[in-house]
Order: sequence, then structure tokens, then C-alpha cells
Amino acid sequence: MDNRFRLISAGTTALVAALAAPAALAAGVAAGTDIANVATATYSTGAATASVTSNTVTVKVAELLDVAVAPLTAGPVAAGAAPAVLAYQVTNTGNGGEAFTLTANPTVTGNAFTGTIQALAIDSNGNGAYDPGVDTVIANGAASAALAADGSIKVFVIVALPAGASDAQTSQVRLTAIATTGSGAPGTTFTGRGDGGVDAVVGSSHADQNALATMVASLVSITLAKSATIADPFGGTSPVPGATVTYTLVAHAAGSGTATGVHVTDAIPAGTSYRAGTLALNGAALSDAADADAGTAGASGIDVALGSFAGGAPDRTITFQVRIN
Repeated sequence: MDNRFRLISAGTTALVAALAAPAALAAGVAAGTDIANVATATYSTGAATASVTSNTVTVKVAELLDVAVAPLTAGPVAAGAAPAVLAYQVTNTGNGGEAFTLTANPTVTGNAFTGTIQALAIDSNGNGAYDPGVDTVIANGAASAALAADGSIKVFVIVALPAGASDAQTSQVRLTAIATTGSGAPGTTFTGRGDGGVDAVVGSSHADQNALATMVASLVSITLAKSATIADPFGGTSPVPGATVTYTLVAHAAGSGTATGVHVTDAIPAGTSYRAGTLALNGAALSDAADADAGTAGASGIDVALGSFAGGAPDRTITFQVRIN
């Protein structure tokens, strides 16, 4: 008798592919999902055909614990009288909901100084900027709220400059995110501690990742004060057509550092015209043309380059005139 059998296993191929694929992101089968399949055998015997099915085998997907951390600031963030605000993104790259312990550490090998962590905050309104009184402040070393698979948060670390830091010195701060369920070598299993009571398994990130962001000491601040005096055609100080307005700009540098590349610009107000040849720096005339001296001026406005400006150095005073049309 010629007996022929054909075996069909529904869902087995998909399950094998899901288990073998790398989990760079959480996209895929969610933790706690039941993957069930049944095999079928069809056969013929004599003139008859028949089929039988196997029992159902169900696999409940475990929770994979994975996380990624990345800095969101492209370059060093200035810290001086005001603290630096360093921004990071923390992403749950596992396949289940997970909270993460967030710890900022200002002690990094190679730092010129060690900043003081003032606070950690979560970007509550999603605008990408730190908003005091709006964003959720958490203690350093506290846990975030649970993040859905592929969910992410922006974390701000507010860092104060320590006494003794020198201008232009840099320092890094490390933000570490660790899955609250557990971390360790890939494959480490926490029985029954995943979503819905499934096992939680540590992924390739060790469920423990960190990233560095940089701050730079900026110990000088520039202030600019502007005033105006008026001389009218009749010997008075009324701002009538034909009157001359003399603007005075005073730049002041405070602190112990040095600001570089300082420029002062001012647009000529609507309804007035620049009086040629009136631009001056610290009482010395500057030409209006773009030449070797520090200033340029014209119908659109003035631009004076102050160069390097150290905190405590004498103020720089710029003057120019316009005529009310």
C-alpha cells in the first residue's frame, strides 16, 4: 500500500524568524504575545484521503530589556553665572513597557573640573527645551515613568559650574539609564518579571547604557546699554523732523574670562537717515567703509567689531548719529 504524508506547521517559520532576527528596535512581537501553531498531516490510503492535526503549541513572547541613550547637544554648552542644561534622549528599545533609573555623573576621566548636578528633569511638554516649573524634576538616581516599546524621553541635566573653574575649560557629564526590572549580561533572565508575568530577558544593550554631553566654562558676560540724545534745528532737544539723534552704546564685560569675536550691530531706525562719518569707538572716528578699522556704517545700520573682551576690562563706547526725516 502506498501511503503518502504531507506535514504542514502553521506559524513555525514566522516564530523562528522572530527569534533569530536582531532586536535593534522594539518593532516586532510585543512582550506577552501568544504565538500559537498547529501542525497538519494529510495522507491517502487506497482511494481515501484524510488529514489529522497535532496539538496546539503556544509560545508566550518574553520581554526583552534594552535601552539606548544619546546626547542631544551638538557642542559644548556654556556654564557660568547660569548653569549648563545638558540634553539627552533615552529610548526603550525593548519590546515591553519599562522604566529606567536615570543617573547623572559629573566625574568623568579627563574632565578639567567637576560640575555640580543641580537637578534632572523630563521634557514634559515635548518642546525640546528645559522649562523650569513645567518639566518634571526627578532626583538624580530616580526612575522615569514606564516607557512603551520604542518610546523615548528627553532628559535635561542641570549642572552648575564649581568654584575654581577657569574660562574655556570643558567637562563632560555621563547620563546612565538602567532598566528597573534588571540588567546584566545579554541573556540574563528575570523569571516572571516581564509584562504580564512573562520572563524578562536582558538584550544586547545589557539594559544599561550611557552617553556623554559636554559643558564649557564661560566666565564672562557682556551687557549692552543704549541711550540717545537729541539736538533739534532750533537749539532745543525736541525730536522733530530735521533733529539729530546721537546714539551711545556702552558694552560692559563682567567676570573673569574673555569673550572673543564680540560684534555690536545696530539697525538705522525707520524714519531716520544715518549721518555719514559719525561712527566712533571710544571717541575715535571710524570710517563707514569696510576697511582696516573696526567699524562699518551705512543706510541699513552700523557694525563694530570689539574683538576679544576680557571681564573687568574698560567699557567700550560706540556712538553714531541719525537725522529724523
